[in-house]
Amino acid sequence: MEPFLRKRLTFLSFFWNKLWPTEIPDDCIPRYPGPDPVTMDLDPDPDPVSSQPGSPSSTVLFTALYDFTARCADELSVNRGDKLFAIKEEGDYIFARRLSGRPSTGLVPINYVAKATHESFSTQPWFFGGISRSEAQQLLLSPSNQHGAFLVRPSESSRGDYSLSVRTKAKVCHYRISKAPDGGLYIQKGQVFPSLEELLAFYKANWKIIQNPLLKPCIPERPPERDEWERPRSEFALRRKLGEGYFGEVWEGLWLNMVPVAIKIIKQADMRLDDFTKEIQNLKSLKHEKLIRLHAVCSIGEPVYIVTELMRKGNLQNYLNSPEGKTLSLIHLMSIACQVVEGMTYLEEKHIVHRDLAARNILVGDDLTCKIADFGLARLLKDDIYSTSSSTKIPVKWTAPEAANYRIYSQKSDVWSFGILLYEVFTFGQCPYEGMTNQETIHQITRGYRLPRPNTCSPEVYVIMLECWKANAEERPTFFTLREKLNSIYRRVYHSFT
Repeated sequence: MEPFLRKRLTFLSFFWNKLWPTEIPDDCIPRYPGPDPVTMDLDPDPDPVSSQPGSPSSTVLFTALYDFTARCADELSVNRGDKLFAIKEEGDYIFARRLSGRPSTGLVPINYVAKATHESFSTQPWFFGGISRSEAQQLLLSPSNQHGAFLVRPSESSRGDYSLSVRTKAKVCHYRISKAPDGGLYIQKGQVFPSLEELLAFYKANWKIIQNPLLKPCIPERPPERDEWERPRSEFALRRKLGEGYFGEVWEGLWLNMVPVAIKIIKQADMRLDDFTKEIQNLKSLKHEKLIRLHAVCSIGEPVYIVTELMRKGNLQNYLNSPEGKTLSLIHLMSIACQVVEGMTYLEEKHIVHRDLAARNILVGDDLTCKIADFGLARLLKDDIYSTSSSTKIPVKWTAPEAANYRIYSQKSDVWSFGILLYEVFTFGQCPYEGMTNQETIHQITRGYRLPRPNTCSPEVYVIMLECWKANAEERPTFFTLREKLNSIYRRVYHSFT
């Protein structure tokens, strides 16, 4: 259970370290064990071999088959050939202590390692201890390898023997390496060698005997990276519906029955599936304290789940309208504005356009922490779902004129929306252009109408709003400039209160 939780919930590593300290005393390092008996296959028709998951053991050593770079604090970086002492084996990982170089502990994917043997050739580039005949064939025929590539592997059908697999143009030939009673090794009876190294040296020089040259050891392929963000939908339980918006329903839920999360449910019928993978990759790569943190994605099957951290106080629009929100002071309102512009400056630096910046897409947590949500999701929705032709869907009152009329979205259209968000903040969640329809709003904006200054808003903040609402998008400020101006105002307000 420990490696499973450490692997899936890496953001709680500080909690797991308290429950399961990773330090072990030096005297826990075991002696190097003898070879692990293995039963493998026979040329030419191997029987399928089933493998059972390993159980915790204090005497199991592994050898790293590939280089692996740790992706979080709980994982352990290893190089091919490193010796590892397996503290625990469970699921897709082993929790191990590295015995090569500087001792260290951590999680290593099980498909990056194989049980170690004491033979000297176990770390040779041509020896592959953990693969079957079919896997050897697939590996040798991969683009990384050419004619003459070869490897040696344990025989799948005869315990103690080996198999030599050689690529010859577009096919692979397999040769049984048998063990003689005196421990010698041979492919042909009467031609016995004391070690695999000497056997291979002989057939490299006399390759015509087996009619295939041994030119270069097989190049190992890294196992395919698993998308750690993709999780089965069964790991999540929906508890309470929090709301519904342009991007689907939002639920409060539990991950693995223990971690509170927010789950956004999107129907695939409403999505442009070609854009989904690319956009989700964008979400995974964005990390900032003022952006909602993505935890997981369930994109296999229907519906799609986008799982994020849970913000207890809900969205900013509802919070500002609540009894607690209505008691916020000017310094609190300025703090909210500064937090949002901080996150938007980061998105600007990453060249990400939000497209739906509004108080409803800002989430509020404890201590009035504000984080931006739903950045980039508008691009996932089909045109007929999120478009100007559907007045009930597109958020016209938050949308810049060029985006509402011509679908021209940019960072400067986000700046317009930020001005509307400032209006929401300083009116405690009031709807902009109240009493106007979407068509009337667009008409009035085109004629030059702008929202009036809220009573709680200082003239200098209102000047910032008007700058955000300039008709010419190029004349609007950048988020970097807005951040500097708002932070300066906040500092003056803060010092006046204290």
